[in-house]
Amino acid sequence: MLGVFIAGATPWFEAIVVVPVAILFGLDPFLVVVCALAGNAITIFIFAYLGSQIREYLLRRRLKKGKSGESPRFVRAQAAFEKHGVYWLAIFGPLFIGTQFAAAIAVAGGVKPLKASLVITIGTAVFAIGIAVGMVIPWRA
Repeated sequence: MLGVFIAGATPWFEAIVVVPVAILFGLDPFLVVVCALAGNAITIFIFAYLGSQIREYLLRRRLKKGKSGESPRFVRAQAAFEKHGVYWLAIFGPLFIGTQFAAAIAVAGGVKPLKASLVITIGTAVFAIGIAVGMVIPWRA
């Protein structure tokens, strides 16, 4: 299970890939989902924190250039992104860009790190549980 935990923490190899592979190897589906999500969640929170560091760097750079903290256009985009964008990242992040990078993008776009981490972790959990249930139930019948 340590391997499932570590693989779940690896970007692009996260819980969405680890769960079906581990179940195919005969590991307990419940433990697989728990371990893969735990590893993935830890790195999601780390990348979200790093995303906040990137955001702070960009704001400091704007201030050094004599500009205000954020442009009005960015503030409007940020409001729209915080309202809907993080949820789209939670849905499509595991499939296309990886959950860790989705968290960093969300935070760099203005979403609070905790909110981004929780929403994306929950989205990943839905995918992982769905995959596990989809793989296990047909075989039990």
